[in-house]
Amino acid sequence: MAEAMLASWIKNQRLKGPGMKDAPVFDRNLEEALDVRRADHGMYTRNKSAWKMGQAIDFCSNDLLSLGRTGQIRTAFFEELSRHPDFSLYSGGSRLMDGNYDYIEQVEQEIADFHGAETALIVGSGYEANGAIYSAIPRPGDAIVYDELVHASTHDGMAHSLSLCKLPFRHQDIDSFRDTLVSVLDSQPLIKQGSRSIIVSVESVYSMDGDICPIQEFLEVSKEVCPKGNVVFCVDEAHGTGVLGPKGAGLVSALGLQKEIALRLHTCGKAMASTGAVILGNATVRNALMNFARSVIYTTAPSFPVVAGIRAGYGLLQTGATQKLQDSIQNLVKHFFKNMTSQPVWHKATEIGILSIPGSEDWESREWLAHCVPLWTRQRYNYWLVFHLQLSGISAFPIDYPTVPKGQSRIRLMFHAANTEAEVETLVSIICEFAQEMIDIEEGGEAGLKVPKAAQQVYALMADV
Repeated sequence: MAEAMLASWIKNQRLKGPGMKDAPVFDRNLEEALDVRRADHGMYTRNKSAWKMGQAIDFCSNDLLSLGRTGQIRTAFFEELSRHPDFSLYSGGSRLMDGNYDYIEQVEQEIADFHGAETALIVGSGYEANGAIYSAIPRPGDAIVYDELVHASTHDGMAHSLSLCKLPFRHQDIDSFRDTLVSVLDSQPLIKQGSRSIIVSVESVYSMDGDICPIQEFLEVSKEVCPKGNVVFCVDEAHGTGVLGPKGAGLVSALGLQKEIALRLHTCGKAMASTGAVILGNATVRNALMNFARSVIYTTAPSFPVVAGIRAGYGLLQTGATQKLQDSIQNLVKHFFKNMTSQPVWHKATEIGILSIPGSEDWESREWLAHCVPLWTRQRYNYWLVFHLQLSGISAFPIDYPTVPKGQSRIRLMFHAANTEAEVETLVSIICEFAQEMIDIEEGGEAGLKVPKAAQQVYALMADV
């Protein structure tokens, strides 16, 4: 299965533009644009992971609590539908017209209560939610200050914002954040006077880097630099939902900061194994979204089955049914770090740059660990490591530009509640096997070989497709 997937991927990376001289200009121009991606082996394809066929171990999916794999969310969903046998399959229109109904308002209030918020608004996806937030909430004269690694959907939302002042700060850097706030105050007199606001955009967990936001420290700096109280925070909890906080309520709830955060975004398609997203805020925020967010105004409201799926997931969180699963993720990530850093090859591999795992140095001192762990090797080895993992029965994928900056490709490992310690140990063994092979190659100990065995196997497939 892994070989077939890799063969298909290789086939899709072959340039098509040069062979389309006689094709319609419309198709040729599109293929030439795609060739730019293919040239860097960055053409996205419709992959079918081997783990879904039972032929590999899942270290890539977003089914973090394993509610999808175990069928728990499906059971809860069908139970929820059975309690409402006469439900409508359609919503009937926009939330502002015929698409509002009692059930969605009831579920939204339940979600708001669970997270300690005043209101909740269900939307179609996390991408849609960020688009709604940043196109509707910042007013003319406001500024947006954001971590440089926020989601692409945040950037797309900011592109439609009425705010003209948008400044990034270095990822997780408190000093850079302070300097950026000062810069805004120096350049924006209305904000300095306190008659306009600064919206700070951060994420609770950064899935490409595997680190957790120091929200408390950012709040303290904002109060110090802007004593007029006109700095508000928007926290994207896409990767914190279900994984961090009491009963999976997220990082903001874990820190007890519900009253200090103006907006929160929780997605339902990752740990909760459903679909959709929820925006939390007060009544003013909700009214602004309903009136100014085009993605809310000009789209059909979420249907009953969508909302029922969301309620099924939240029901599992609220009853505490997922707490053990949440704890299991923490234990598995700790097990990974402990085993990896104790391997004989680890120290040499990290010293010479063949392996790097950010956060592996201080994992024992951290209160919470992210479920997503970035695995780095030399940039020219990144795909070789992917080939090695895939052909060894590990489902994991490379993360490349434009998802991450150029020259910063990596592999993202995702840990799930249903993974076992034995599977984690297998993962460690396979990574270290690759590291040792590359050390031997670099030191000339592999009979002059320059390409690892897994890569040779994949390159052989190239001749057959």
